[in-house]
Amino acid sequence: MRSLKHQILILLLCSLVLLAGSFLAILGWYMKDRDVAAAMIKAKTDLATCREIIDKTYPGSWSVQDGNLYKGTIKISLNNDLVDHLALLTGDTVTLFCGETRVATTVRGSNGERAIGTKVAANVAQTVLQNGQTYLGEATVVGQRYQTGYVPLRTSTGNIIGIFYVGISHAYEQEIITRSLITMAEIGLALTILVALLTWFFLQKVIIHPLHNIMLGTRDVATGHLTQKIKVSGAKEIGELEDAFNQMVEQIQSLTGEISRATTGSNNSDDPTEGEINTATQPIETNKAITELTIKNTVPTDQQPLSGLNMALCIGEEGLPKGLNQSTLAQIVQFLQATRRPLSAEDVAEGVKLTRVTVRRYLEFLEQSGLLKSEQKYGTVGRPVKLFIPL
Repeated sequence: MRSLKHQILILLLCSLVLLAGSFLAILGWYMKDRDVAAAMIKAKTDLATCREIIDKTYPGSWSVQDGNLYKGTIKISLNNDLVDHLALLTGDTVTLFCGETRVATTVRGSNGERAIGTKVAANVAQTVLQNGQTYLGEATVVGQRYQTGYVPLRTSTGNIIGIFYVGISHAYEQEIITRSLITMAEIGLALTILVALLTWFFLQKVIIHPLHNIMLGTRDVATGHLTQKIKVSGAKEIGELEDAFNQMVEQIQSLTGEISRATTGSNNSDDPTEGEINTATQPIETNKAITELTIKNTVPTDQQPLSGLNMALCIGEEGLPKGLNQSTLAQIVQFLQATRRPLSAEDVAEGVKLTRVTVRRYLEFLEQSGLLKSEQKYGTVGRPVKLFIPL
């Protein structure tokens, strides 16, 4: 069976992994749309840049001579140096069309050769060659999908004789998205490890270590070694568990002492028969014997009427609320009688070596019984302190 620490860590790590996976999926979907928009902007910008470079490098107008594409006096058909240079500058695939046929291109077919002589897609030819418009969007280029830009090439008289193309492949987009997601995943993994380490230290200090100390105290109780109360630091719930455990230890110690005294009194009886009877009936009469013994030891010998806190010494176990015992009550009353001054629950707890929570229950019982009164003491800072005053 896994420990509480391991269960919490596994739950945390699973939650972080699920959160990171969801984040990466959403980020990938968002980046895909953004990359398509960015590719369109790049294609449009590269079209303008490349056309300006061509115009400055090769002055003159576009024309067709003997079935070949010319720019001014320079033959553009099969001018691979031009398209390779433009592709190197932009990172795009670049093509020049004479009519709808590729005459210079960096696009390669399935055989690895330049796709010279292949045709432009029909929908692109309709938009650019016949309608004279610029085409921006996804298109099939020699069997592959690209984000593309096509513009018409016009003669000096305005006739459309060809097309200039730039394209950004989906593989390039996927590479950008993949690199971005890998970077985000690495950052997320580092943050997950950091959060896991911080959580481990927090659990160890605030929860696991205090619970371990309480567990050791519980084992001492189980083996009968009640040496001292535990003292742990942690969350509010851990503190409440500590108080409850210490209160249980106090009650066990008190009950053990009372049973021991009652048993000793029975064994010291001069009448053997009476001792045997007492021993036989001890499991049944234990509480009664403890109560009678306590009252006997605390009632003054002169039989004078009791007043004030002395009345508390005559209260039997049956007269106490659940969870309180007469021995601890007598210990607190004797301390209050010896002190005879206003005291807080913390002062009494320190004096009788009990927990503040336990002492407060007894003090509130005495107050409700009319044997103590309380008043609030206000200081310059902090909350007021409740003082208990013997009557």
